[in-house]
Amino acid sequence: MASTDTTPKDAGDLAGLEAGLDALETVQTTRKPLRQTLTQKVLPPVVAVALVLAVWQSLITFEVVDDPTKLPAPADVWAVLEKAWLQGELLGYIWTSVSRGLLGFCLALLIATPLGLLLARVRLIRAAIGPILSGLQSLPSVAWVPPAVIWLGLNNQMMYAVILLGAVPSITNGLLSGVDQVPPLFQRAGRTLGATGLKGTWHITLPAALPGYVAGLKQGWAFSWRSLMAAEIIASFPDLGVGLGQLLENGRNASDMAMVFEAILLILTVGIAIDLLIFSPLERRVLRTRGLLVKS
Repeated sequence: MASTDTTPKDAGDLAGLEAGLDALETVQTTRKPLRQTLTQKVLPPVVAVALVLAVWQSLITFEVVDDPTKLPAPADVWAVLEKAWLQGELLGYIWTSVSRGLLGFCLALLIATPLGLLLARVRLIRAAIGPILSGLQSLPSVAWVPPAVIWLGLNNQMMYAVILLGAVPSITNGLLSGVDQVPPLFQRAGRTLGATGLKGTWHITLPAALPGYVAGLKQGWAFSWRSLMAAEIIASFPDLGVGLGQLLENGRNASDMAMVFEAILLILTVGIAIDLLIFSPLERRVLRTRGLLVKS
């Protein structure tokens, strides 16, 4: 009669195999040394900015562009930034636009999320509205400014309407893309465990669709920021306050290229900062929890 006992050698092999599989599934969470973080994350963008400034200054120094009304020197732009800071106006420009942009994005998020889930569940509605959303996403946001001004007037409501029309399609399509990539097995397993209807959407569909949803959020923020800048540039009005788009338009009207470059740099900096501080960490966390991004 054959023995069913496991020999010590076989037990050791099984234990080693199990340990190896556990090691493959374990996400390394050791913190990188500060020097490595500075070298890999901080140094490259700093070098890139330094190179851009060097090329910019070279165009002035070697008189490739010798007309300051067309291309101001970096020192001139810095002087305008310093003046706005000392006068207490710089943070006001930034806050006026950032507060509008973030509030408009949150409103777009509240509208786009249930809309995306509805379209994902009801094929007939998706067939009817899906192409319209794709068309709206490809439409330049600046095209909505004139009708929004006519319908709503020169006020903050007009700004938010333009942001919504730019951001909602992007967030909705991102969520739809994430839902389409959810394995059908997840849905069947959820139904087996009783997760149907809204419960299945909340506990199964939405968590599984998070990578595509977060990508849609990033794109939605980009569209929100671009839409807001278009609205502030075109629909300028004293009662609305001076945001970054209005600052850019003021520089153009005054033929002050230093002010124009000041506004461009601030718009670029704020857009990058919001992405780096909010959306990129959120995306990395979602990917890491799914084993799609492992720390080296």
